[in-house]
Amino acid sequence: MMNQSTHQKPHAILFPYPLQGHVIPFVNLAIKLASNGFTITFINTQSIHQQISKAGRSNINDNEGNDLFSGARKSGLDIRDVSIYDGFSVDFDRSLNHDEFFEAILNDFVFHVDEVVGNLMLSNPSPNILIADTFYVWSSTIAKKYNLVNASYWTEPALVFSVYYHMDLLKQNGHYDCIENKRVDIIDYIPGVKAIKPTDLPSYLQSDDTNMVVNRIIKRAFKEVKNVNVIICNTVQELEPETITALQKYHSIYAIGPIFSPGFTSTFVSTSLWSESDCTDWLDAKPHGSVLYVSFGSYAHTNKETIVEIARGLMVSEVNFIWVLRPDIVSSEESDYLPIGYEDNIKDRGLIVPWCCQTAVISHPAVGGFLTHCGWNSIMESIWCSVPFICFPLLTDQFTNRKLVVDDWKIGINLRDEGSISRDEVAEKVKFLMKGKEAEEMKQRIKKTKKELEDGLAINGSSQVNFTKFMGDLESILQLNHIAK
Repeated sequence: MMNQSTHQKPHAILFPYPLQGHVIPFVNLAIKLASNGFTITFINTQSIHQQISKAGRSNINDNEGNDLFSGARKSGLDIRDVSIYDGFSVDFDRSLNHDEFFEAILNDFVFHVDEVVGNLMLSNPSPNILIADTFYVWSSTIAKKYNLVNASYWTEPALVFSVYYHMDLLKQNGHYDCIENKRVDIIDYIPGVKAIKPTDLPSYLQSDDTNMVVNRIIKRAFKEVKNVNVIICNTVQELEPETITALQKYHSIYAIGPIFSPGFTSTFVSTSLWSESDCTDWLDAKPHGSVLYVSFGSYAHTNKETIVEIARGLMVSEVNFIWVLRPDIVSSEESDYLPIGYEDNIKDRGLIVPWCCQTAVISHPAVGGFLTHCGWNSIMESIWCSVPFICFPLLTDQFTNRKLVVDDWKIGINLRDEGSISRDEVAEKVKFLMKGKEAEEMKQRIKKTKKELEDGLAINGSSQVNFTKFMGDLESILQLNHIAK
């Protein structure tokens, strides 16, 4: 806990990127900091805030009005709930109009941030720390203007951070943003990264269109991050030791993850953007380890043909499964994508839901495997539950996360080896993971990987020690700022 005798109480503004996969680790960080004596002001966009509020009213009973943190404050934590205008009405379809939305986040959002932070400086205690998502490009501007300690929170693995951080090396060596043909050989020159194939880079770095809005966001964000006081990363030192050690030569960077909700499967702060289906009774009726959980996360999309092949493959596999199928998994404009009569054909063996509490499902004893898009939260949660993977990355960091899971840690397999998805390959991979004797070694390895997470989060574990160092850094900088005043 921070020493508060020499200066005002630490008051951190937490600013997650407006995507559920970023909001979740930010909420968990807010709870952990508040449990260590911080005042927290948590800022979601109005759109995210409304979606969570709407879903939360049916998921948990602790949302009084639209205050997402009322339950946290009842437990004694000083977390304040603030929402911010992102430049669009709440009913604007940010998924369908992805590029328009993120163009505004890149260029215009800072003006709304400036207004909100300026108003917050009048509160008591006034904020003195800014913890912004690494993908935001304005943190040093705002921190400097309001004399805030500038901390950056990276919610993905250190490997992805390092690849983005060294985009200049990729360009110099002809693996990214090239006028001539891009190199396709192994990348072995990034500090702390032994070797990585170009096909394992985040999807935006594999693209030939380097002027896409997301590429411009990444480029500016990783120029911006060089100005921050301290970086925290939602990973574990033992999982990525060489990468983290190499990054520490450039910056004060701490692996403090995985940061889970204190209850893991239950929380007093809702983070879901959709109403959650309760799968408990269905799972209770299934044998131990017999159910495959299938989910492609809160953000990524795929096409109808892929959904149909996965659907047919799951049916042919004869394995029990729960499949989370967001209504917009193909598109906001197309929700009819399953084969006709599919749900009748799978009946008691398969359960299809639009959304659920993922941690409650994968921690259930009936679940024995996870067919995943390889989002980082999903990977950390599934390792914690010792549930191995079938990997089907769709975009962004997921391709790099797949490398860690399958190639480095060997706790998962690929859904497809090359080419397009086929029902036969889906069935084969599902049966291999859920019924094959060869998969037993993988299940033993993931238990060892879970032990690394547990050790990191123990009282004297690396993540806990790093978290204490992070708070110490914040305190030291606050004292210097106080003296400078």
